[in-house]
Amino acid sequence: MLLDRAASALLVVDVQERVAAAIPGFEVVAGRIAALIQGAAVLGVPVVGLEQNPDGLGHTVPELRKLLAAQAIAPKLSFGCLREPAVAEVLRRLQRSQLVLAGIETHVCVMQSALTLKEGGWSPFVVADAVGSRRRLDHDTALARLAGSGVGVLTTEMVLFEWLGRFEGPEARAIIRLVK
Repeated sequence: MLLDRAASALLVVDVQERVAAAIPGFEVVAGRIAALIQGAAVLGVPVVGLEQNPDGLGHTVPELRKLLAAQAIAPKLSFGCLREPAVAEVLRRLQRSQLVLAGIETHVCVMQSALTLKEGGWSPFVVADAVGSRRRLDHDTALARLAGSGVGVLTTEMVLFEWLGRFEGPEARAIIRLVK
């Protein structure tokens, strides 16, 4: 199934200060997440930021927080976002069936969120180059488990070009600038 921007929303999962420092290659992951946020803005795809226990883990890293609208960041304590009633309500109000997930850590909050979203009737997609874990084995195992569970595993460019759909107009030029 291809992504459809009219049916999609982007979830930026728990890219928080205290965890980000422990993620190998975090700068690359953060850059891919930034491209997704910016591409979503160009293409009219809503974005929701999530923060796991922000009192303990801090807030979304500044370079991404500045790209997110303050009202679009929801706190949570459950690892799987759909298990958090306030977050579940935000997602229901979006009325989007395809949820694209990026963030940290792949094997905990990203994976549990994707799996609970699938169980809840959404079509979740995880962006492999826009997620990270402290250990490579956890990251790789989570992506394999997600794919085996029927969750779409994509790359940033796949997401942006599927949302774009065709090379035409200023949106296409903006997306090309994001992936270069």
